[in-house]
Amino acid sequence: MARVKGGFATRHRRKRILKDAKGFRGTHRTHYKNAKQTVYKAGVYAFRDRRAKKRNFRSLWIIRVAAACEERGVNYSRFLGALRKANVVLNRKMLSEIAIHDPKAFDKLLESVRKHIPAEAA
Repeated sequence: MARVKGGFATRHRRKRILKDAKGFRGTHRTHYKNAKQTVYKAGVYAFRDRRAKKRNFRSLWIIRVAAACEERGVNYSRFLGALRKANVVLNRKMLSEIAIHDPKAFDKLLESVRKHIPAEAA
């Protein structure tokens, strides 16, 4: 019985890896062994950074809302506590968008929860 070398499957697998390595520099794009390692590592980074992106954006929203609160003389944590006490259900992303694009609405929001902010902080 003749030996089967699996040429189609091997070529297909290598072409797929080299296609995924498009845009890499040097031999990481053209040599199969280097491309395979680099594509694998790129996948690891992508997996990690899809999770890190969520943390980075939350941090950005907190910084934006904190800056908007400081402009109005209110502490960020006290502002969020007041929102919770007033049963205002807005996440940090929406608070950030309001603070950036509609400062008057942010001022109204702050005024509506100001009675829940402790006296020494207001």
